[in-house]
Amino acid sequence: MKYSYNWLLVIVFFVFISCKSGQTPLNSLQVIGSHNSYKIGIEQQLYDYLHTLEPKKMESLQYTHISLEEQLDLGLRNIELDVFYDPKGGHFSNPKGLDIVKSLGQEPLAFDMEEKLKQPGLKMFHVQDIDFRSHHLSFSDGLKALKKWSINNPEHSPIIILINTKDQKVPQTRAPLAFDKSALNALDDEIKSVLPASQLITPDDIRGDFESLEKAVLNKGWPSIKSLQGKYLFVLDEKEERIQNYLQGHESLKGRVLFVNSKEGNPEAGFRIVNNPIKDFEYIKELVSKGYMVRTRADAGTKEARTNSYEKFEKAKSSGAQVISTDYYLPSTLFKSDYKVIFEDGTYERIKNK
Repeated sequence: MKYSYNWLLVIVFFVFISCKSGQTPLNSLQVIGSHNSYKIGIEQQLYDYLHTLEPKKMESLQYTHISLEEQLDLGLRNIELDVFYDPKGGHFSNPKGLDIVKSLGQEPLAFDMEEKLKQPGLKMFHVQDIDFRSHHLSFSDGLKALKKWSINNPEHSPIIILINTKDQKVPQTRAPLAFDKSALNALDDEIKSVLPASQLITPDDIRGDFESLEKAVLNKGWPSIKSLQGKYLFVLDEKEERIQNYLQGHESLKGRVLFVNSKEGNPEAGFRIVNNPIKDFEYIKELVSKGYMVRTRADAGTKEARTNSYEKFEKAKSSGAQVISTDYYLPSTLFKSDYKVIFEDGTYERIKNK
């Protein structure tokens, strides 16, 4: 078969574009993701009662999410999971909010019918006793849902998962267990027990033969998006003390599953959490230009949805941050608002403009 000269040019062009897209590094991706992605909204009777006590606090908690699988089906490629330590099981069973609803003469919605909270292992919800409804009460069940989704969508682009480890004391609620070194080890263990190594993007993978993770990120850069299809990258979104506990015995994150939010200049630095794209706009741009991955937020505490403000989202997009988190990839169903965070072309994932 003979091709005209013009057709040959077209073929060469598309081969070139295909090759280039196959080489596009992970840090050229920009995705919209969800904040506290597992969360089911507080039931109305409990919300109304607590709102009379702390209206501003409760309004900041007035959001809910569709299931993790539905979020991924929409096209989100970042989720955030909160985990509590519960090695023996039962520590968070029978949340007080259920008794509050009963004391108001109402029957609470069904909760934990499979008694997941009684089983040993990390638990997943937002605030003990108050904001406790979750699509998956056990962390491992959430991971299993992600794994099943990946099996059905094996060529999905990499999914970035932020992890918050929770042990904050909240007045008039049960005290959570400390998220100590054993708990951090359990976090790694539970992830590895569900997701095979072939589906994980780990610090060891990125570091390679470099002395430190940061040197690899700044000199070699991140692998191509294509090479990371079907995989998950976990990030520990915590402060310095907890990060140092996670690093003990694992310099530059050797052997660890999660990346960490360490400030640049540290051997384990590579992924940064900078949540205010207005105040820290230039800082985010600088980090991105050097090769770091950055997560920022389009909204927080329901404020932007209530005021219909897109200022943070616009700054987040133009900052170049690779991950933009929101509670409103779909408009609120809990109060009247048209606020919705999505890219101009109707997607939640794009390659950034150079």
